[in-house]
Amino acid sequence: MKQRKVTFTNNEGIELAGLLDLPEDEQPLAWALFAHCFTCSKNIKAVASISRALVHRRIAVLRFDFTGIGDSGGDFSATTFSSEIEDLVAAADFMAREYQGPQILIGHSLGGTAVLQATGRIPSATAVVTIGALFDPAHVTRRMGDVQQEIATNGEAKVELGGRPYTLKKAFFDDLDRHDLGQTIGELKTALLVMHSPRDLIVAIDNAAKIYQFAKHPKSFISLDPADHLLSRKEDARYAGEMIAAWVRRYLDIAGEEGKRPEIIDNRVTARTGPDGFFTDLFVNGHPLVADEPISYGGTNRGPSPYDYLLAALGACTSMTVQMYARHKEWPLQDAVTRLRHAKIHAEDCEHCEDKTGKIDRFERELELIGDLTDEQRQRLLEIAEKCPVHRTLHSEVLVETVLREKNMEKP
Repeated sequence: MKQRKVTFTNNEGIELAGLLDLPEDEQPLAWALFAHCFTCSKNIKAVASISRALVHRRIAVLRFDFTGIGDSGGDFSATTFSSEIEDLVAAADFMAREYQGPQILIGHSLGGTAVLQATGRIPSATAVVTIGALFDPAHVTRRMGDVQQEIATNGEAKVELGGRPYTLKKAFFDDLDRHDLGQTIGELKTALLVMHSPRDLIVAIDNAAKIYQFAKHPKSFISLDPADHLLSRKEDARYAGEMIAAWVRRYLDIAGEEGKRPEIIDNRVTARTGPDGFFTDLFVNGHPLVADEPISYGGTNRGPSPYDYLLAALGACTSMTVQMYARHKEWPLQDAVTRLRHAKIHAEDCEHCEDKTGKIDRFERELELIGDLTDEQRQRLLEIAEKCPVHRTLHSEVLVETVLREKNMEKP
């Protein structure tokens, strides 16, 4: 996954900061806009995990900080729910101007409520997703308790949200009371996916029921049980992202695009491993893949290991080579099935090895030939299996040259 820092201005002229997550070839099939939760930021781990899952399905995601939050400019105390909606529209306009208008709008918590309100002003939107969203924005007010009295007396109050101090003014709460979400939801002309956990202690699941009730079809609901409101566990955030990616394909006009491989300027295989664990994004000839290590090796087992891919390469090459030869000879081979195993063994246990010191790599390969073949044909195909190009590469002298990419060539 590639990441690009972007900035754009809202209708007040305030500069907002965002991160654009892209497939490795920067050729997405669709674009999504993500609105984070109240006083959260674009960098919250749940948002990053959901974005990664979408990018893996070739959906680009813009996540940005609302006014006065994170890296964005402006004074948070001067913002309102309405101004967050304006920020969303500004972000969508920026995407339409610089890239492509977002077909997918995703919002978490109050961000989900804002997305519902903003959808009618974003013409490119065809699908909307809410995660733990509030049906009644004034719910925020009711959770403030004694703060309301201070605001009524002084016109503002300092509150601590997520471990950080914020100043909220009376105008913020007055603005929340003015929004009628039921009517807005009923007028949506996009597909809607409502996601909520029944164990959400911040925003009760009754909010999801009301959003779903007011919405017209097409609409769907996915339970996020046992997640908490912030999707604090990585597996919960990943699940949400994977479900969104699967659901949204029904409402995107990308069926014809998936078969087209974009022109790949840099056609090298790319592997990108982040700072945590061994989970690795791979990009191979326009195809996104993942790699990891087993849990016993310190990984999270969310993908094949590098040696698994080595076995897969040998297995695929073997089956392809055998099938190609059989077709050329017009032999009745239905399926060529290759099963492999890899292990490190002591060289002294290898009958055919000249060097009897140290350890060597041992590949066990079993070939199954399905079809009405003669014994002679089967034996010949076994011989052909030994001639597959990857097999020959493993047996030949190999040169790997590694260079360090120049610093000024690296993209932010």
